[in-house]
Amino acid sequence: MSLGIEYDKCLSFINCQITPGQVRPREGSPPKRLRAVTISRESGSGAHAIATQLATRLQAREKRGRRPWTVFDKDLVTRVLEDHHFPARMAEFIPEDRMSELQDAVQELFNLRPPSWTIIQHTSETMLRLVELGNVILIGRAGNIVTQTNPEVLHIRLVGSEATRTARIAEARQVSQRTALQALRREDRGRARYVRKYFGHDIQNPLLYHATFNTDLVSTDSVVNLLETLVEGGPHSE
Repeated sequence: MSLGIEYDKCLSFINCQITPGQVRPREGSPPKRLRAVTISRESGSGAHAIATQLATRLQAREKRGRRPWTVFDKDLVTRVLEDHHFPARMAEFIPEDRMSELQDAVQELFNLRPPSWTIIQHTSETMLRLVELGNVILIGRAGNIVTQTNPEVLHIRLVGSEATRTARIAEARQVSQRTALQALRREDRGRARYVRKYFGHDIQNPLLYHATFNTDLVSTDSVVNLLETLVEGGPHSE
């Protein structure tokens, strides 16, 4: 399947899933409070810690009876499988950062899984449904692109130096620096390929995000404080 056709399908699907009433507030009335956050990240940049702390902070402000703020990363895969009645073993075939181009092509050639487009379509559909429910933080899987026309979603990217990120991965996974560096580079390549192949975008393009944070220089607490302010006030607040 060519990139052009696949990309056109992605855009067509995403656009048809979002009705004007869902994504456009009345003219002159930007959203006062956001309903979702997407986080694109370089491996080892602290996305999980930031997402978890942000969800806790936002939940503390939430009115009783409202849907709790929830982080979706690995859980998103489970949700996709449940929503579309895939067997649990299919989880290994919803990669974002592991499979190589060759593995991807071979598995489709021999029908070892549903076509890539089917997986991406269902994943996108699930993300759109979660955002419509509200109070969600989506990590990865091009969530910022899937929900790009919705003004009630905040998009951020987390980056950092290779050295700092490698050290974090080595500590968190209890592996050597060499193994951590190899994992970091493999995951970063995989995520960039995922966004490029299925959505036709460069994951590092700053125009895809409201803000990019260098977590070498900005602490987790500071990032969470800033994001809490943006979510509560809306990215367009003065």
